[in-house]
Amino acid sequence: MTTSSNYTNLRDIWYTMIGIPGLEDAHTWISIPICSMYIVAVVGNTFLLFLIFTEHSLHEPMYLFLSMLALADIFLSTVTTPKMLAIFWFQEGGISFGSCVSQMFFLHFIFVAESAILLAMAFDRYVAICYPLRYTAILTPSVIGKIGIASIIRSFLICFPLVFLVYRLTYCGRNIIHHSYCEHMGIARLACDSIQVNIYYGVIVALFSTCLDVVLIIISYALILCTVFRIPSQDAWLKALGTCGSHVCVILLFYTPAFFSFFAHRFGGHSIPLHIHILLANLYVVVPPTLNPIIYGVKTKQIQEKFIQVFSLSKKFC
Repeated sequence: MTTSSNYTNLRDIWYTMIGIPGLEDAHTWISIPICSMYIVAVVGNTFLLFLIFTEHSLHEPMYLFLSMLALADIFLSTVTTPKMLAIFWFQEGGISFGSCVSQMFFLHFIFVAESAILLAMAFDRYVAICYPLRYTAILTPSVIGKIGIASIIRSFLICFPLVFLVYRLTYCGRNIIHHSYCEHMGIARLACDSIQVNIYYGVIVALFSTCLDVVLIIISYALILCTVFRIPSQDAWLKALGTCGSHVCVILLFYTPAFFSFFAHRFGGHSIPLHIHILLANLYVVVPPTLNPIIYGVKTKQIQEKFIQVFSLSKKFC
C-alpha cells in the first residue's frame, strides 16, 4: 500500500498493518489458537446471552449485568480479530485512515464500557451481600437499564474526543503500523506533529475512567469483606465469598493485561520486546472474551443447571 502525497486529504491515507513484528513467519501458527479462541468467545457468549434471555429464573440483576458483559465481549473480539486473522492468513494488512480510526474508536469505546460494566457488577455484589433484603428493591430492571445506558454514554463521551485528536494531526509519509489492529497511540505516533496532547489525554482517560473504576471496585470488595467477616457462620461467609469468585477472576483477567499493555506502551521503552507487547495485546482481545463465559459457567450453579437442561433437550431432539 502506498500513501498519497496530498496529506491534507486524510481519505487518501492508507496504512499497512504488519501483524506481530519479528514473528511474521509464525503468523499462521499464531492464528490457530487466536481463531479457535475467537470462535469459542462468540459461541460461548452468544449461548450465555441465549440462556439469560430465555430462562426467566436468570432474569436477576447479576445475570442481566452478565449479559451486558457477554455482549461487550462479543463486540471487543469482533472489532479486532477478523482483520487480525486476515493479516495472519492472507497478509491483508492494508487499511484506510478512516477505517483505522473507526476501529480505534470502537476498540476503546468497548473497553471503557466493559470496565463500567465490571464496576456495575461489583456494585451488584456489594448490594447483594451488604443489603440482601433490599437487593431487588435497589437493583430494579429500570435501574439496571439506566446503569447500562450510563455506561454507554460515559464511554462515548470519553472516547469520541480521540477521533478529533488523531484527525487534527498532520501525517507525512509513515504508513507502517507495527500492530495487528489500530489503537490511539499507534495512529498518533505516525504523525509528524507533536502528540503531547494525545499522550496527556490518554493518561487522563486511563486515570479518570479505568483507574477510577478499579479503585471503586476495590472499595466495593473491601466493604463486602468487612460485611462477610462479621457473619458468625463460617459456611455463610464462605458461600458469600463464593458468589464473588467468578467476578474477581473476570476482573483480574480484564485489567491485568490491559494495565500491562498501557504501561508498556508509554513507559516500557525498549525494555519489553515489541513482538511480546504486540502478541500480548492480540491475546488480550480474545482471551478474556473466551474465558469469561467458561468462568461463569463453571462457577455459577444456576448457569450450569440451565446449560445441562438445554444440552439434555438438544440430545433428545437429535
